[in-house]
Amino acid sequence: MDTTLADPLVGRLLDGRYRVESRLARGGMASVYLAMDVRLDRTVAVKVMHRSLAEDPSFVQRFIGEAKSVARLSHPNVVQVFDQGIDGEHVYLSMEYVPGRTLRDVLRERGRLPAREALEIMIPVLAALAAAHRAGFVHRDIKPENVLIADDGRVKVVDFGLAKAIEGSNHQTRTGFMIGTIAYMSPEQVTDGRADARSDVYAAGITLFELLTGRQPYASESPMSVAYKHVHESVPPPSSVVPGIPAEIDRLVLDATAKNADDRPADAGAMLVAAVEVHRSLPPDGAPAPDADAPTRLVDLETASAGGSSAADADGPAELGPNRTMIQPRSELPTRASRSRSRRRLRPQWIVIGVLSALMLAGIGFTAWYFSQGRYTTVPNLINKNIVAAQNEATKLGFQVTIAKAENSNEIEENKVLRTEPAYGSSVPKGSPLVLVPSAGPVKIPVPNVANLSEAEARSKIAEAGLTVGKVIKQGSADVPRGLVIRTSPQIGSKVREGRAITIVISSGLLMPDVTGMPREQAEQFLREKGFNPQVVEQVDDAQPGTVIAQNPAAGAPVDKGAVVQITVAKRPDNVLCLSPFGPCQEGGPGHNPNEGGPGANWPGGEQTLVNVPDVRFKDVRDAREELHRAGFKVRVRDVARSGRVFAQHPMGQAPSGSHITLWH
Repeated sequence: MDTTLADPLVGRLLDGRYRVESRLARGGMASVYLAMDVRLDRTVAVKVMHRSLAEDPSFVQRFIGEAKSVARLSHPNVVQVFDQGIDGEHVYLSMEYVPGRTLRDVLRERGRLPAREALEIMIPVLAALAAAHRAGFVHRDIKPENVLIADDGRVKVVDFGLAKAIEGSNHQTRTGFMIGTIAYMSPEQVTDGRADARSDVYAAGITLFELLTGRQPYASESPMSVAYKHVHESVPPPSSVVPGIPAEIDRLVLDATAKNADDRPADAGAMLVAAVEVHRSLPPDGAPAPDADAPTRLVDLETASAGGSSAADADGPAELGPNRTMIQPRSELPTRASRSRSRRRLRPQWIVIGVLSALMLAGIGFTAWYFSQGRYTTVPNLINKNIVAAQNEATKLGFQVTIAKAENSNEIEENKVLRTEPAYGSSVPKGSPLVLVPSAGPVKIPVPNVANLSEAEARSKIAEAGLTVGKVIKQGSADVPRGLVIRTSPQIGSKVREGRAITIVISSGLLMPDVTGMPREQAEQFLREKGFNPQVVEQVDDAQPGTVIAQNPAAGAPVDKGAVVQITVAKRPDNVLCLSPFGPCQEGGPGHNPNEGGPGANWPGGEQTLVNVPDVRFKDVRDAREELHRAGFKVRVRDVARSGRVFAQHPMGQAPSGSHITLWH
């Protein structure tokens, strides 16, 4: 039965970004899932802490801090941390996905490994630890479960910083919580919880012992018994379990697992140099091992550097036993007296031996340099550079450059470098492939068609598209039923940035338009076109004769199509004459005949000049406004039908220059 089927996280979009596809593994502290980063369209591994850890505020705080620090650690043998976050009760890490298996899986399948192969796995592990130690990080939990062997043979170390996050949390003291790592704990971690670079060296030595022998050095049913042995016993040489393992490898393991931290290599870099030197001394796979009974002619480096031979024999370099190595315990070194005799008796050979010693030390130094720097180079920072310029720069530095498919980014402009693979700062062999990933700019999403949907349905559809709803505007509509979407802004189909706020306009249904102030004929025509039945009532009023001064239903009232609308139109008294609709009417009498006194004689302010008013009906509102302004008029615009085109204007014909013209659209 596939246990991932019952996992509630499988199929979920974690933190709105990581679509969890399957569970890869489950451990004592976390579960690891295969997921798709939907934002960057790449496969990642997501490690989700168990709920008991996520409920501990001290752990969460330390975890976030450590994750941010470790994300800056970039090395080809370290699994890169991309992101960290909290989604409800889930505290997670997003990491580089490495298809392959753990070193624990390899041990279960194959058992112990040949010495040369074991070292070829441990050397990149030590290289990763060395980079971390140089950066001030301590892993604290090196073990086969935290070493990944990729399908292409790469070796990667995972879980930097996790153990430190657990330190200091309320879970550290829970009985049995660290049972899975007791087998690799240094004595100082067991006794007082201290851990530094030498603690990682100890765990690496235990791991190497297990690779060579197929088992851990201390086997016991009780974790407390294992912890006791770490503190009070010495790790046995691997050759005591598997005869034939070279003495140089025994010494490498015993130095790394010394009970006293001061007796171990100072950090993983020092152990790396020693491991590389031992690897160089091993015969190739399949070659016969050196005869154990044959004497080995080696030079004791410490004695040679002091000016004497490794034995008090004046006839030449000493013959060392099969268990004697270049790195000897202090008890095997010659006494001060023998060194004095050697200096007196072998002074002519002192220079030769010193030169040989120097050459050996130089060889070791060159090997360390070759593995750490000589054949490696650092990936330059090409982020945010033009893709063509970045390609030229990387090519000049010797990289084999390829350009990948562009990925969207809200931070990096289009056609600039979004990231490199390997990442900036990574140490890689010279001439390595370098992939430049260009930015495609922000994700552009078309505004979905939500017309004629309810507000709730529109909100849901917009959210599914990766956008948000901003303003909600209510507007009357004769065509869209009340409560449904009329339109959006930006309009439907427009491509906008992911997450943009979209304005939706909701119909308030058919509302009574405002026709007050409109000329009677134009008001009647407009109402009939909108499906209303206008009825006109005239009333004596000071307003301009022939204009609508009132309406029923009132403007903005909900109405049905076909409703009767009563409009009240202003008229003048029967005994009043007016020269023009633009001035107040006065009672009849001398001087009030339209033919007397000249044009505009009775308007306020005396005689005014009449000019022709352009007929702008059926024109675009903006064009109509500009045309009237050019003719010398002021313009008022009233939005009634929201058509964008003028359907009524007042006055028409002629009007005084500079007077107001009202437009309806």
